[in-house]
Amino acid sequence: MRQAVMTSPGAIELREVARPVPGKGEVLLRIKRVGVCGSDIHVWHGLHPYTKYPVVQGHEVSGTIEEFGPGATLPGLAKGALATFMPQLTCGTCFPCRSGDYNICDSLRVMGFQAPGAAQDYFAVAADKIVPFPASLSADAGAMIEPVAVAVHALRRGGGASGKKVVVVGAGPIGNLVAQVAKAQGAKEVMVMDKSAFRLSLAKECGANHIVDAGSENLVDAVAKHFGSDKADLILECIGVEPTMTQAILAARKGSTIVVVGVFGKKPLVDLGLVQDRELSLVGTLMYKAEDYADAVALASSGKMALDRLVTDRYKFEDYAEAYHYIEKAGDNAMKVMIALD
Repeated sequence: MRQAVMTSPGAIELREVARPVPGKGEVLLRIKRVGVCGSDIHVWHGLHPYTKYPVVQGHEVSGTIEEFGPGATLPGLAKGALATFMPQLTCGTCFPCRSGDYNICDSLRVMGFQAPGAAQDYFAVAADKIVPFPASLSADAGAMIEPVAVAVHALRRGGGASGKKVVVVGAGPIGNLVAQVAKAQGAKEVMVMDKSAFRLSLAKECGANHIVDAGSENLVDAVAKHFGSDKADLILECIGVEPTMTQAILAARKGSTIVVVGVFGKKPLVDLGLVQDRELSLVGTLMYKAEDYADAVALASSGKMALDRLVTDRYKFEDYAEAYHYIEKAGDNAMKVMIALD
């Protein structure tokens, strides 16, 4: 079978390797799509602090069940069923794991980063990590269940979006999905801020009530204009840079919640005095749990989300490296890029 291996930063080799045989309790997936995410690009640039080379990437995927290993059971699912998988590998014994917070396991490893991912024709994975979804979802949408689960978990950490005025800072793939999930959950209004005209236009198309050009308006003024003196109930920072976190703190209503979704490459200097004085809740979020995947599948299947609209480009498996070059060149004009294996 074909396999894509990142041998070093900026270098991807396509290899022919033996098709895996599912072991005890494992399921073999025939991979149809692999989505390229921002963290994959960090590895491509050699900037991911927890990934060593060589590495097989691929954690945003969709595929069909090809084979069941000894003792593997998935009630109600047969060969050919569409599915994805949760890519976390956890210890099960640390305090977070014992408390049900395995997404922040002390020894967390993620397939595609610290463990082999699914950038290959077939992938064997433990049956208890399989997440099925209905045939009504496209292969592209199925490969986005993972980032949708990221958005679901982030909003769960913020107390949910139902009935709230929500601000999303950043209109990239995760920011767009956070905004879409907030709308699907019944948010009263959703505002999205970014500097990219293309991404803001797409956010509007996907349901955002208000879009704000960060190049011409600051968040404090935008929140006051669109939400009035009561401001926003919930702010989610989905970029991971100091200036936007500073704006989020300045724009927040006293007593409200800010969820830190973006991954910070540099340590930010923020005014914790305002966090203290305004009694803000500054909340972190990492990955997801099984319930987030279940909610992600339900939302993706509900017709309330425009997942396929986020796919800006598709590449054949043979052109795997070209997808990364394209993302670098396209910049903000690229959203979700898919590798098609079928």
